[in-house]
Amino acid sequence: MKKVEVKEVGIGSLASRRSFLKLSGLTLAGTGLLLAGCSSDDNGGGTPDSDQLPGVRNDKFDLGGGDLGILTYAYALEQLEADFYTRVVNGNQFGAIFNSEEQAVLTDLYRHEVIHREFFKAALTEALEDDTRVLPALQFAYESVNFNNRTSVLGTAKALEDTGVKAYNGAGKYIENASYLLIAGKIVSVEARHAAAIRDLIDPGSASFAGNDIIDANGLDKAERPSVIIPQVAALDFIQTPFTANYLP
Repeated sequence: MKKVEVKEVGIGSLASRRSFLKLSGLTLAGTGLLLAGCSSDDNGGGTPDSDQLPGVRNDKFDLGGGDLGILTYAYALEQLEADFYTRVVNGNQFGAIFNSEEQAVLTDLYRHEVIHREFFKAALTEALEDDTRVLPALQFAYESVNFNNRTSVLGTAKALEDTGVKAYNGAGKYIENASYLLIAGKIVSVEARHAAAIRDLIDPGSASFAGNDIIDANGLDKAERPSVIIPQVAALDFIQTPFTANYLP
């Protein structure tokens, strides 16, 4: 029998990766009005009791429960990612530690995350109909990150993107409103592309974009519920604004 040689196929050039990321961003941009226009009673509910809506309790903001709690949880994570990439692309050494194609990829990720953040802010403002129940702008600090060091920046980006994918995947099963679930599915597909792009920058042409550390035995992206993700994010010590999540699974 003739031996069949299996060759490892690379995941594409930076230019191809950037084109893929741009397409992802354009696809997401078209979803903005959909979520803002959906009431919590559409396609299955998921509305928490009034005492579980997002809002301040005991002098701390609680993310709330039900679908709106899950969306607020996603908004908190998107605030973090948007803030991080904003600092990356505006860093003094951004042009020195990354070549032009790498800068283009990271700039695309920055733009996507800002879109995600503003999308959730607008959608939650519309759905909650009360600004006091919308998670305020969080404050961040990055004492452990050297924004002038390539390894530090990419390592942090990898941690944030991998965590984001697990967070969306883990929260999805708790979303009852079909329209909200559709939007979350679209966003996590973009986040997964981000994670692959960052891993490609760290280890070009390798298979790390689908490594065993992020893919389970069934070949699927890993998933973790909010009560697991929130302590992991808290351990990074980037988010400086205290909040609670007493009603999330």
